[in-house]
Amino acid sequence: MPTKTSATKKSKPSAGTSNLSFWGWRRENGRVGVRNHVIILPLDDLSNAACEAVANNIKGTMALPHHYGRLQFGEDLELHFRTLIGTGSNPNVAAVVVIGIEDGWTDRVVKGIAKTGKPVVGFGIEGHGDIATIAKASYKAKEFVQRASELKREECDISELWVSTKCGESDTTTGLGSCPTVGNMYDKLIPKGIHGVFGETSEITGAEHICVKRAATPAIGEKWMKTFQAYQAEVIEANKVDDLSESQPTKGNIAGGLSSIEEKALGNLEKIGRTCTFIDVLKPAETPAQGPGLYYMDTSSAAAECVTLMAAGGYVVHTFPTGQGNIIGNPIVPVIKISANPKTLRTMPEHIDVDVTGILRREMTLDTAGDALIDMIVRTSNGRLTAAEALGHREFVMTKLYRSA
Repeated sequence: MPTKTSATKKSKPSAGTSNLSFWGWRRENGRVGVRNHVIILPLDDLSNAACEAVANNIKGTMALPHHYGRLQFGEDLELHFRTLIGTGSNPNVAAVVVIGIEDGWTDRVVKGIAKTGKPVVGFGIEGHGDIATIAKASYKAKEFVQRASELKREECDISELWVSTKCGESDTTTGLGSCPTVGNMYDKLIPKGIHGVFGETSEITGAEHICVKRAATPAIGEKWMKTFQAYQAEVIEANKVDDLSESQPTKGNIAGGLSSIEEKALGNLEKIGRTCTFIDVLKPAETPAQGPGLYYMDTSSAAAECVTLMAAGGYVVHTFPTGQGNIIGNPIVPVIKISANPKTLRTMPEHIDVDVTGILRREMTLDTAGDALIDMIVRTSNGRLTAAEALGHREFVMTKLYRSA
């Protein structure tokens, strides 16, 4: 059962926003993680079996199988490398073993991750075969996992936390309760110096005139609008048949009372609160370089893809508002589920970390809900497993821009 975090008007908020800290692992480049994973990372689909064999041999490691990495080119290939390097570089990862079919591209990923200073090594299967590669990689993975087991947490200020957000299986309660809860959290924590990010480019359709006004400067607003229009033209309009019915909004969204993409978009934007402005527009899986603040990342609205891209961008905790009950997780980033839908809390309670159904019953204010989410973020950063982690959800899905050569 989830930990109950709803509160009545008489209850005291579980966390304020003063003197907030958490216990994390400081990495070699100064970034702080809230998990301590040793990952076995395949360069390509051909290397999944070897990576899974190493993870089976060495307890305490985790393989991240995926379906791509062969005959990709251009921007699609650059995104592939950016996602793999970003995943290995994420502060929640203590060390990485990379395995690929050949040495060249494998080495490119290793060198990219090595810039963080963390332990990383790569192995190519060609010329050696699976068995020899698995043996060599297993010895190194054992060394890495033993090293990681001795790393110590240290107390860190909340400003060192990077928190991403994306919603899923949205309904009317999402825009009224769980998304505004995330927005209230950002309104409180962005001024304290955290990094935040939101995205889902197709899901802002119909509310783009509102989103562009939340840019910190006219130049950033123009950059965002160009990104939005390019997605509409190159992804949506170029490939749709007649409309986006059953895709945006999805059948689940429609069943939950969202009759149009415009309604969905208005609820989606509640996640950035009332006062936050975004200070830059990131490419998929891009790590922000301008310092603390709220960012926009150009992503698909597909849950597993979006969370994977944000994790590759360096974010260490993900907040996920849901109405109908999305069950997404991620292998390296804890995904905190927030819901305001009483039916979902009755039928799928094991998937929800923060219960904000009290908002709809007027037993909970948005301010109190935001504090409850902040409390859960701190607890999760201190080691509490999220519902998705406890249930074994490790969805890792690469974004592919176009067909392979």
